Amino acid sequence: MIPARASSAEAAPEPAAFLDVESSLTGRRWRLRSYDDRVALAMAQRLGLPEIVGRVLAARGVGLDEAAVFLNPTLRALLPDPSVLKDMDAACERLAAAVMQNERIAIFGDYDVDGATSAALLARYLGAAGARTRVYIPDRLKEGYGPNAPALLKLRQEGASVVVTVDCGTGAHQALADARDAGLDVIVADHHEAESALPPAFAVVNPNRLDDTSGLGQMAAVGVAFLMAVGLNRTLRAAGWFKTRSEPALLQWIDLVAL
Repeated sequence: MIPARASSAEAAPEPAAFLDVESSLTGRRWRLRSYDDRVALAMAQRLGLPEIVGRVLAARGVGLDEAAVFLNPTLRALLPDPSVLKDMDAACERLAAAVMQNERIAIFGDYDVDGATSAALLARYLGAAGARTRVYIPDRLKEGYGPNAPALLKLRQEGASVVVTVDCGTGAHQALADARDAGLDVIVADHHEAESALPPAFAVVNPNRLDDTSGLGQMAAVGVAFLMAVGLNRTLRAAGWFKTRSEPALLQWIDLVAL
């Protein structure tokens, strides 16, 4: 009688538990993630790492050519190009023109941490770049959330020609329509979910607008504001604005982004 062939499960016994942990505190069996031994060894040799570090990197899917940046990340290597955000280039061109033509730029912020850091970051950058700025934070109880027409029209009366709304503005259709009719160019720097119809702003920079393909929807508004400062700085540099003045050091405000 011919014996039955063993099943695949019987033919391939389960590997030994990693570090002999058959059952962790939560009842899980530890298994070593598979990796390429050659890649792990090459990383350890090329970068002068302990072999165990090379194995961990390889197991996490870090490639040989990516390991150096993974271990020593820099903004230069990892910061997204601001231009991948929809409307960012238009926003930076308008803001650059306002800076160079000495227009007054108002920053309309939200009253939470994200809005406050966004407003502070843009105000500090624009001031360092030589712009005239005015920060407006609405009264939470009297004005509520987001841009409102009376506040925007007040900013217009004070001489502002451009308003940047930070951490708000995506849903303020009527308020932004009134601002547009009053001659204000409103730039929205936001991250909240957007509807298919966007407000009538000069530019809506929001990674969560439906037609944005940047893949940066996880960013807080202050991240959008920082990328706007990076893009604006690049635009001003290309226009020769910093030939006769110091170029702001953007990293001095990275603590605001971290908040």
